[in-house]
Amino acid sequence: MAKRDVNSMSFLDHLEDLRWHLIRICVAIIICGAVAFVFKSFIFNVVIFGPSKMSFPTYEWLCSMANFVGIEESTFCGEELPFIIQSRTMAGQFSAHIWTSIYAGFIVAFPYVIYQLWLFISPGMKSGERKHSRGFIIVSSFLFFLGVLFGYYIITPLSINFLGTYQVSAQVENNFDISSYIGLLRASVIASGLIFELPIIIYFLTKVGLVTPEFLRKYRKYALVIVLILSAVITPPDVASQIIVAIPILILYEISIYISKFVLRKEERKIKKDVRPS
Repeated sequence: MAKRDVNSMSFLDHLEDLRWHLIRICVAIIICGAVAFVFKSFIFNVVIFGPSKMSFPTYEWLCSMANFVGIEESTFCGEELPFIIQSRTMAGQFSAHIWTSIYAGFIVAFPYVIYQLWLFISPGMKSGERKHSRGFIIVSSFLFFLGVLFGYYIITPLSINFLGTYQVSAQVENNFDISSYIGLLRASVIASGLIFELPIIIYFLTKVGLVTPEFLRKYRKYALVIVLILSAVITPPDVASQIIVAIPILILYEISIYISKFVLRKEERKIKKDVRPS
């Protein structure tokens, strides 16, 4: 592919270039989504409905932990969760199949999505910056998939177990619509994947001068409050679940401070090297 001269491109040229990158992204998501659509049985029976079964690995681990600390009665120990998943509309199951395939396609195609976005912004970088940012795709993809796994194996089962066993009265049965169930799982997984991109976001904000390590340290206590609020939003309203979610986010925040510090040191060394007399 010919190298673009971004300095000679007009605003409309940039929009046209962005349009083609977005088209490629959409095509990749559709292709991956079509594959997910074909493997309906695996996607739904194993992946989607996995956290609704007590044989799910997270429940088994939490049940073992509860028994270890002497808790005999735990909602993580049992034969099955006390709710059923149903479809109350004519197109409910087909709609769930379509949208689940699209979101699965986005998750699988995420590295390609990041690659296309990098292709769009990389011509505006200097050669040295492009060379050192090639690992951006690998790191971004790794963090995203790590967040997806965290959302799937930690946030989702905690949420389903709490909400699925919660009752205001024994007269009220928990019968959840399929769209509600999948919506909770989808929000937990994708939100976690995007939250785990925090170090990458801080890296670029530091590069453009909007964030500094001092700024991140100064507002650490406010960040803690925001993290706790965010944890309360995406998890059940119990302290244990919120702490479990808050810990990795706080770790990512601390890592982001060191990343910001590293970027600034690198920029300072570069400036000193440029102004050094020959």
